[in-house]
Amino acid sequence: MTPMLPVDEAVARVMAACRPLGTEQVALAQAHGRALAEDIIARVTKPPEDVSAMDGYAARAADAASVPARLRLIGASQAGKAYEGTLGAGETVRILTGAPMPAGADCVIIQEDVDRDGDVVTARVAGRPGRHVRRAGLDFSAGDAGVRAGTVMGPRAIALTAAMNVPWVRVRRRPRVAILSTGDEIVMPGDPVGQHQIVSANAPALAALVAEAGGEPIGLGIARDTPGSLLEAMAEARGADLVVLTGGASVGDHDLVRPVLTKAGLSLDFWRIAMRPGKPFLFGSYQGVPLLGLPGNPVSSLVCGLLFVRPAVHALLGLPAVLETPRPGVLGCDLKASDERQEYLRAMLKERADGTVLITPFDRQDSSMLGTLAEAGALAVRPPHAPAARAGTLIGYIPL
Repeated sequence: MTPMLPVDEAVARVMAACRPLGTEQVALAQAHGRALAEDIIARVTKPPEDVSAMDGYAARAADAASVPARLRLIGASQAGKAYEGTLGAGETVRILTGAPMPAGADCVIIQEDVDRDGDVVTARVAGRPGRHVRRAGLDFSAGDAGVRAGTVMGPRAIALTAAMNVPWVRVRRRPRVAILSTGDEIVMPGDPVGQHQIVSANAPALAALVAEAGGEPIGLGIARDTPGSLLEAMAEARGADLVVLTGGASVGDHDLVRPVLTKAGLSLDFWRIAMRPGKPFLFGSYQGVPLLGLPGNPVSSLVCGLLFVRPAVHALLGLPAVLETPRPGVLGCDLKASDERQEYLRAMLKERADGTVLITPFDRQDSSMLGTLAEAGALAVRPPHAPAARAGTLIGYIPL
């Protein structure tokens, strides 16, 4: 029998096969959540000139080197309306935050540090060159690179892009991810549930995961346990960038995915991974499109979705490879030794007063129990052949 593949190697193979997609240009207003394909280059300088950082009085530092210093008020400068003259010896200009500095001025004396009597301003605090002045280009200059390619556009990136006067951005096309459930025993939520049937949670959960990762989920419904039904459903996946199947990838009498799709053009990369839950997992290329075959059990399906589907979508978006590297936590209960598979145990997560994180796996780890998965705050990760562990020892975890 072919040995089971380690999880890290399986993830690396999946990501290597998922090449970044092409690009498209979208308006900045539609860029939220999109993966940037090109660096943003500033078209303007910010601030475009020296401006005041505070409300106060623009002055020459030399005129207020010794205090009290009496200055003559000759005008005002505010944002959008600059003082057009040049400041001479002993003169000052009333200035508001963001207003351009008058020619000749090199500091701002804030309004709390002066006394004013008509056109006479008396500074009680000495001025210093550059004090309370934002120099031109303090934030960025025209031609500077701002948001970098590979960034997922969020509010902060959009704010910087807008300030750089870039109204359109080039982003990666959203990966179209076809999601197909298989099996006579399942029905979609809301459909009549026959005898010996169950409601499938896999497709809705994976669609949400794909959308959250930046992809566009395409539901293909359910393929029944016949070659014709499976091939008919797969025909609807044409045009997809990634195909995700759940169920039918094991070795049972009705597990048709491997034999049927192999005859129809599936080039299998690997099958079976050394992990629990999720061993009956396959990956390959179906008619030139990457295909992930996930287990049918709902917990196994979603855990594999987190470990494989999400990284695959990110790879198609050209995002940096971000693997689910376990963080260090403290085990909250005793655990038995594990076998040759890497375990992902559903667990409670509790942050303690000393800053450590307590990870307590649930007693029952059945891969059909979605209630436990929904309640879990983390997946406790145990490597293959891990020895028995006592409460209080270190354990890796992936937060959920």
